[in-house]
Amino acid sequence: MKDIAVLVTCHNRKEKTLECLERLFQAREFSSNNGQDSTLTIYLTDDGSSDGTAKAVASRFPQSKIIKGSGNLFWANGMISSWEAALKNRHGFYLLLNDDTQVYEDVLEHLAKAHEYCLRTYGKPGIYIGATENKEDHQLTYSGAVVTNYILASIRVVRPDGHNFQRCDFGNANIMLVPAEVVDRIGILSKGYTHGKADYDYTMKAKKADIPSLICPVVLGHCAFDHDHSYVGWEKMTYAERKKSLFSPKGVDFRSQLKFNKKFFPLRYPLVWLSGYFKIMFPKFYLKRFEVVEHKK
Repeated sequence: MKDIAVLVTCHNRKEKTLECLERLFQAREFSSNNGQDSTLTIYLTDDGSSDGTAKAVASRFPQSKIIKGSGNLFWANGMISSWEAALKNRHGFYLLLNDDTQVYEDVLEHLAKAHEYCLRTYGKPGIYIGATENKEDHQLTYSGAVVTNYILASIRVVRPDGHNFQRCDFGNANIMLVPAEVVDRIGILSKGYTHGKADYDYTMKAKKADIPSLICPVVLGHCAFDHDHSYVGWEKMTYAERKKSLFSPKGVDFRSQLKFNKKFFPLRYPLVWLSGYFKIMFPKFYLKRFEVVEHKK
């Protein structure tokens, strides 16, 4: 893995963004000391930050390519912006990285092993995902999942077992490595998503093309889980507030949910559409029936 384009998007998280990139370059140094040298080129879409993130990144990492966003891109469109910029310069690999993720020092070595394993086992490149955990209690936060029932959209979370590469149907892109050959076949993230689901879409799109998505055997970084249940507190909101939260990119992001279900779980799509409006009309019944509780801090 000699040539890696690092894809990041950010909005007013200067310290987190800098720490994320610092950790990645420490990992590059660690791998270099172990005989694996990689060139990292950062493509950062700064989506309207007012805290000086872009200037700080450009100063600390002069090899960075800074793309300015409108402030309304959110994660999915911000990552598309970074990826499109990277495609103008052919790279061997594309590393999708959340700016609130701190990778462990051996992350590049494990991703390289994933690539070697995939070529050896499947005879072709795939998508390689690093799971993350909470820094404090080491609980799994982001990984991948296998679909167990397409009608109910039931899933089983794939947890690193310490030994084996495991396939998944869809995965989180907090740490996700994509070889150029995969991009040549299926392109980049699909447009039409706002904040979430674009990474799920990408790995499901890969599955349709018979491209394996693999979870690495060990956790490769820490990242706090920041997707608390979007329906908590709805019974105290007005109808207008609930509807706003339903469609907000930082709330339920309902449009992205509908797009994802329509594309990959079409039999379930009508139920998802109806349930969204049911929740905003009858929040007390929904919260009581499905026992939605406050996330414990």
